[in-house]
Amino acid sequence: MKLPRSSGVFLHPTSLTRGRLNDDAYRFVDWLEAAGQSWWQVLPLGPPDELGSPYRAASAFAASPRLLAEPEAPVSPDEVEDFVVRHPYWIGAWAQFAGPGAVADQVRFEREWTALREYAWARGVRLIGDVPLYVSDSGADVKAWPELFAEGEVAGAPPDALSATGQRWGNPLYDWPAHRASGYRWWIERFRRALELVELSRVDHFRGFVSYWAIPERHRTAQHGRWRRGPGAELFETVESALGDLPVIAEDLGVITPAVERLRDELALPGMAVLLWAFAVSRRNPHALRNHRVNQVVYTSTHDTDTAFGWFRALKPKERAATGLDPAEPNWGLIELAMRSRAALAIVPAQDVLGLGSDARMNRPGTTAGNWSWQLEPGQLTDDHAARLRDATVRGRRT
Repeated sequence: MKLPRSSGVFLHPTSLTRGRLNDDAYRFVDWLEAAGQSWWQVLPLGPPDELGSPYRAASAFAASPRLLAEPEAPVSPDEVEDFVVRHPYWIGAWAQFAGPGAVADQVRFEREWTALREYAWARGVRLIGDVPLYVSDSGADVKAWPELFAEGEVAGAPPDALSATGQRWGNPLYDWPAHRASGYRWWIERFRRALELVELSRVDHFRGFVSYWAIPERHRTAQHGRWRRGPGAELFETVESALGDLPVIAEDLGVITPAVERLRDELALPGMAVLLWAFAVSRRNPHALRNHRVNQVVYTSTHDTDTAFGWFRALKPKERAATGLDPAEPNWGLIELAMRSRAALAIVPAQDVLGLGSDARMNRPGTTAGNWSWQLEPGQLTDDHAARLRDATVRGRRT
């Protein structure tokens, strides 16, 4: 996949002023058009968990009814039947899991999301979604297809410099031989659903397709896990045989092995760079501007990091000076760097356009309280913000 030289803004629909697909979403598209942006990136669209996390959604296929602008809008029996006919693989399992009205909610979401996408397309704005590697341990997928999930171990990350005990996420792991025996049907349908909803998808925790950290379920920390081999290129090749070329971004952040880089490059997938990490003194730092690749997506910050302004304020005085950024507006310095990068696609979270501090960050990995809740205030993204972002985009020769 070859990305055009372009740019966009990261804002999940829950971060709109009222958190729904109402007129706030359409006004945001108008703002993106005025800002000269070609992409709107969102988080996973599934029903979030009790803490609001879209990465522990109740379904890998269903969309969240919480996003609906009109949750009580009438739905006809013909619309329900049509949706069921077009989504035979997963809608029955979701209806059984979610109960009465579940299919009607998916019809409403399709109606609202399609209208919003068409509005965005007409204004030159396309959508980037997110496909988490793992599913919820208490969601519809494990209940509907228990044979596709391993028993006795759960997902996580090994101990590292940031955590002596690692991270125990608790998600169920896949029984990869069972997926292989099924011809990767579940994954084909999952990517088919992603292609229905967005033009481009970020595949979260891409390294897990090469190898993943498996933790004995009885252990409360990740210390005693072990690396297990993932399906590698076979999964993606099988999915592409069924669906055609996959427009996806490989989330290749963190400690990435040569094997992960080889798989990413073998599949010709763009990876990621984050400018908050660009200033570490290392010739091989993949986030440093000089090491960016054309087939890559550069971010000023992400939903899992501090905001650009919050990150800068937390630096020591010498570290701040070494960045060369304007202390009054370090966020705009990073935006300019992102736009100048050789990476084909540049994405800026809305918080960085606004220059907001740490209290506006979306998620703090390893914590449970206070995440996924930030929202725009009415009129917070102004015409001046749009004009300034458009100017930076033009200087970066992006569309």
